[in-house]
Amino acid sequence: MCSDFEAEGQFYSVQVGDSTFTVLKRYQQLRAIGSGAQGIVCSALDSVLGIPVAVKKLCRPFQNQTHAKRAYRELVLLKCVNHKNIIRLINVFTPQKSLEEFQDLYLVMELMDASLCQVIHMDLDHERMSYLLYQILCGIRHLHSAGIIHRDLKPSNIVVKSDCTLKILDFGLARTACTNFMMTPYVVTRYYRAPEVILGMKANYWIQ
Repeated sequence: MCSDFEAEGQFYSVQVGDSTFTVLKRYQQLRAIGSGAQGIVCSALDSVLGIPVAVKKLCRPFQNQTHAKRAYRELVLLKCVNHKNIIRLINVFTPQKSLEEFQDLYLVMELMDASLCQVIHMDLDHERMSYLLYQILCGIRHLHSAGIIHRDLKPSNIVVKSDCTLKILDFGLARTACTNFMMTPYVVTRYYRAPEVILGMKANYWIQ
């Protein structure tokens, strides 16, 4: 990983794998930790707050209407939802200076240690497994109380710290529940779809 500091302004650019991150200078020591359909995530040190953070660059969020809606939903929901088992949004920024140039969006969130995908392969005792499950249910209950359906709840969208603190993330596919809510069968990751979703039936937040 190599970096190229800009001569002026609040931002600098750093190459992370095949992607260029142009971030605020307060975020240093960027290192790739994950990627998905909607973005690339790096760990970084926030030199202002003095804490490690996760910086997510949304991949071409405005290339079409679908991507733009996902970016908007994730940003709005993260700003509105406040719960200990939902990932916390710390900062949002773009390096572009005008609406005409606007194409990159960066979300800064809490940095966790591992995804549930990694944790479930560990030799955990009953107490720890119960505590993780309890936190998942607490997070889902809070979302449901706010009328929000996550729509892509799976181990890779649940993250854990070394002290067993758990948080739910990735709200790009989330929706607000309503009486006649129809769930398309093509959004939730296949292996985690409820039967109601696969069959195209009317569904509410209980299908989660």
